Amino acid sequence: MFRHSRLLVVLTAISASSWLPTATAQGAFPSRPVVISVGFAAGGGTDITARLLAKRLSEQLGQPVNVENKPGAGGNLAAELATRGNPDGHFIHLSAIGPLTVAPHITKRLGYDPRRDFTPLSAAVTFPNVLVVNAALPFRSLDDYLAFARVRPGAMAYGTSGIGGTGHLSGALLESIAKVDMTHVPYKGGGPAMTDLIGGQVQSLFASAPSAVPQIRAGKIRALAVTGPRRSEALPEVPTIGETQRGYEVSNWYAFVGPPKMPAEIAQRWTREIVRALSDPQVREQVREHGMDAIPSTAQELAQRIEREFVLWERIVKQAGISAE
Repeated sequence: MFRHSRLLVVLTAISASSWLPTATAQGAFPSRPVVISVGFAAGGGTDITARLLAKRLSEQLGQPVNVENKPGAGGNLAAELATRGNPDGHFIHLSAIGPLTVAPHITKRLGYDPRRDFTPLSAAVTFPNVLVVNAALPFRSLDDYLAFARVRPGAMAYGTSGIGGTGHLSGALLESIAKVDMTHVPYKGGGPAMTDLIGGQVQSLFASAPSAVPQIRAGKIRALAVTGPRRSEALPEVPTIGETQRGYEVSNWYAFVGPPKMPAEIAQRWTREIVRALSDPQVREQVREHGMDAIPSTAQELAQRIEREFVLWERIVKQAGISAE
């Protein structure tokens, strides 16, 4: 009886000692590959940004970092899915100004609240959109473009990465300020939109700088103007829309968020890693080559940005009469 009792105690101790390290490893972060989801098709600005950062983050974390594209509804589909992601840190979402601050004002049945249903991690990059046209078209300036739109109401089509994104807002604001009537053509991301622009299926595009700059430099498309408050360092010869259309300004940005209820220590780790990656000189240069500026931030700064622009875009959407319904 005594021998059997001792044997049971020894076996129990061995079993416990073999189980505990495994349990600890399973609970550690990161203990397996990490996923960054983006809400647009491959080749668009969010996709390019995510892939630029994935390699560096993988090196820092010691685990593969994979980018998953979940296009649809101007990035809102992926954003909604992100609110249901596992909060253990192995899944984060690179979102954009549209899903985070604009969508609630144009979509009545949005499946998430951007101010409540995410864990803010860090802002990522900022940049202007670029109004570009197929290189075969005769338009050489914004004035040429608008002159055509005034003479033929509705005939000028502009593509965007989706309803409610800054591309859509850029076009709607231009229509309002320049008093022209154009046709909006939404896509499931900047990549497919750019493909159709180059192929001649759509005449113009309000594109993100990351997706537009390489094609402009290759001579496949022509840039007419940028939407931001100042000329882009990547395209210094291209004027801003505001230079001729007073009061016009639209800037774009992306940011990293996690699912709700992400543990504080994991969220803080992600913020540190993202800021570290975006502060690296080589990464900053790669970002700049794509027409963007890195804007790493604290989680609190990102939450404040979302709140501030949530209010701003509510006003602009109402003024422009934009709706996704």
